[in-house]
Amino acid sequence: MEDLIKLSARPKLNSPNMVASWPGIGNVSVMVATYLKRKLDFKELGEIEASSFFDPVGVVVKDNVVEAPKFPQNKFYYWENDGGGDDIILFIGEDQPVFKVYELANCVVDVAQMFQVKRVYTCAAALSRIHHAEQPKVWGVATTEQLAGELEKHDLVRKGNLHIAGLNGLLLGATKERDIEGVCLLGEVPSYATRIENPKAALAVLKTLIGILNVEVDVTELAELAKEAEGRMRQITAEAMSEYIDHFTRPLWEHEEEEEEEE
Repeated sequence: MEDLIKLSARPKLNSPNMVASWPGIGNVSVMVATYLKRKLDFKELGEIEASSFFDPVGVVVKDNVVEAPKFPQNKFYYWENDGGGDDIILFIGEDQPVFKVYELANCVVDVAQMFQVKRVYTCAAALSRIHHAEQPKVWGVATTEQLAGELEKHDLVRKGNLHIAGLNGLLLGATKERDIEGVCLLGEVPSYATRIENPKAALAVLKTLIGILNVEVDVTELAELAKEAEGRMRQITAEAMSEYIDHFTRPLWEHEEEEEEEE
């Protein structure tokens, strides 16, 4: 599958970790990855040939001229730690394919092996009964029991048995098959708000991730975004409750009028 991987650089990296991301519930994973990319000095490393995994379903027409089909990007970036710590390879996939999903996962692991990555991290959402005003916890799973034990010092919740859908989970299966350590960090997301972007959960995951990686990242911008999102969520729930009350309840005086008519 190496013919599907197009590298634009061959840096000599110091004991790199990999962070890989695809879209998912609450957009938690991609928000973490793109924020990390913006705040650190990542450089382009390469990409995976997307046309091997995605079929275009239409074309864009501008000024009556048909443009060439566009495919979701699947790009790698790298960051060299000036502080002497571990470097990072970042992978961001713009979409998840319908077919050849495991093949795409193995392409990512191929790059991990090329650069002797010691550990692969993914992020995801954990559906929970949490209220949107509560502080989300971060769940942690790993490809070995020993590694799962090491994660306990980062105050991660261990849920025991669960299912991680999509490539943010499946990638860890591919890393396990190749004896590469893998970790997935899952931020709690209210089960009633799965279709809403959740920067609050992404912030919780990001703080945990940079703590594990031992890198400094200014999270102020994401924290402000999380605060704004919580405010919007309060407004949405208030409006929904108001509509519910209007639709399913009637004022007491209406009941009294009915009783008078019956008499």
